[in-house]
Amino acid sequence: MTNPIALAHSLDAFDPDGFDRPAIALRLEVEQNAAEQPVHRHRKGQLILALSGGVTCTVPNAMWMVPPQHAVWIPGGMPHSNRATDNARIYFLFIAPDAAAMPERCCTLAISPLVRELIKYLAEQPTAYPPQGATARVAAVLLEQLASAPVEQLHLPISAHAKLRQIADALIADPADRTTLAQWAQRLAMSERTLARLVVRETGLTFGRWRQQLHLLVALRQLAAGDAVQRVAGNLGYDSVTAFITMFRKALGRSPTQYFSALR
Repeated sequence: MTNPIALAHSLDAFDPDGFDRPAIALRLEVEQNAAEQPVHRHRKGQLILALSGGVTCTVPNAMWMVPPQHAVWIPGGMPHSNRATDNARIYFLFIAPDAAAMPERCCTLAISPLVRELIKYLAEQPTAYPPQGATARVAAVLLEQLASAPVEQLHLPISAHAKLRQIADALIADPADRTTLAQWAQRLAMSERTLARLVVRETGLTFGRWRQQLHLLVALRQLAAGDAVQRVAGNLGYDSVTAFITMFRKALGRSPTQYFSALR
């Protein structure tokens, strides 16, 4: 059986490309994790699965949230960094190029109970398992099942444009910031119309929808960490818990309580 390892430290010395197997898995336990795994890349693609707690993954021009029972897929060669909530239970699955029909872009995948158990099993096996045998057959079934995992829209587009990055950094640091588009335009010495067009061009979303998506990802992270709905609503600057629940339900089809109950 593998030993739990801390996110920010043990992975620094682990090279997934040093193993020639089509898929290898690691199990991680994160206790009071305050550090972010630095930006890095590897030839193998990486699937990050959260069984409890959550993980935020940042890639060029986007941020991805991994709520419980979901996984984010990062294609091989893409720079990325990861941050986990306290006491998260995480599995990393590294997949060799062309070993499975995985998406060409980052995405959040809904993970079936079968795929979850296959990943857990593989994480308990040696990373250099025999190329023929029971473990290799499990890995083959896992890769076949992953190819049909449903994609979910749990990401935030983040533009590299200097002025939009300034807005993004401010809102990520303080999600409760309710500065309007007109106020941002004045602060950035732009017309409101020009800024509105820039946001849509760079992110594909209006400013209001973009900020709401940010709120959704922050809410998922905080709820996955165990924060109460009332506290999360306040952290995001909502006037009432009802308004926050309405936003959450419109985005994900369920209230926060129903959403996380279904995941469990």
